[in-house]
Amino acid sequence: MCTSALWLMGVSLMFSTSLSCYQCFVDTQDTSRLCMGHILTEYNIVNVDSCYRNLDRIFNNDERVIEAGRVGKGYDKQLKEILNAEILPMVEEFDGKLNNDAVYEKRLQTAADNFIAAASKLPRGETCHWMYPSMCVTFMHPSGYQTADKIYNCITCSYDSCGFPLDCPVKEIKVTENSRSRMWCDVQFHLPSDVEVIWSFAEKVKADQVDQFKEVTAGVDMLYSIPSTSLQHQGTYQCEIYSDSRSIVRLYYYLTGCGRPHRAAGDIRPVSAPRRPVTPCAWWSSPHPPPPLTTASHRLFNCCASAAIPLPGGYVFVNITRANKSC
Repeated sequence: MCTSALWLMGVSLMFSTSLSCYQCFVDTQDTSRLCMGHILTEYNIVNVDSCYRNLDRIFNNDERVIEAGRVGKGYDKQLKEILNAEILPMVEEFDGKLNNDAVYEKRLQTAADNFIAAASKLPRGETCHWMYPSMCVTFMHPSGYQTADKIYNCITCSYDSCGFPLDCPVKEIKVTENSRSRMWCDVQFHLPSDVEVIWSFAEKVKADQVDQFKEVTAGVDMLYSIPSTSLQHQGTYQCEIYSDSRSIVRLYYYLTGCGRPHRAAGDIRPVSAPRRPVTPCAWWSSPHPPPPLTTASHRLFNCCASAAIPLPGGYVFVNITRANKSC
């Protein structure tokens, strides 16, 4: 009983820092049976640790083994069958017997090579195609977190996603004031049938941090439309797609625009009057405090106020001296 526990502890310690397809599919008890008769030829002693190191080198540190195990969804069972077909006969053959390290080296390497050859013939997860994040919102390339297309990873003994970024870069949209604005929550990969679309808004800023947004609408509408765009609509719009309460992708649109000064009331010009030059479209910017008043009367007041002396009854005495005669 204690001996078995020690063997299992040795196996777990040897493979605790790294995994491979071997650890994913071969039982630790079978590994202990396989290595119990390993003889280190140099010293002519049984050395189980040396057997574990050989397994680690041949299976864990060979990128060909890891790559062969990167199969499409559902084919991990075939990986297990292939590897066990190579290892388990060795376990039965070596169990209770002594074999030198050269025999182990040759047989284990052959097992690894056979696994690579057979596993490489299984379907790959090739439906996942990486594209640069900058292409994420051009509506020409896939993006997001595709859970439908997965690849088996022998390092983690689990399926990985396609690895596409969850957040797309912010796309800037420039519009003219009072025009219609439309933003599509559109992706070029297959979406589940139970998606939920949430539109959120970060006012006046160009943002991509989730905590900067406030939810606007939730439902299934992929289109967010503004009939008449104005300065109050400036900011970043976030479209987030969920499936089964899990976020799939987030798209960002920074909406900015320009407008022309409005003609004042009563500014009616005769048809015969010469045409004024068209005022350029001024881009919106964040509100700034109004500039100080600069009319002649206000400049006079600002200049002379320091020499004003209040009198009883609400009167003000202004003492104009040489220093403020420029007022």
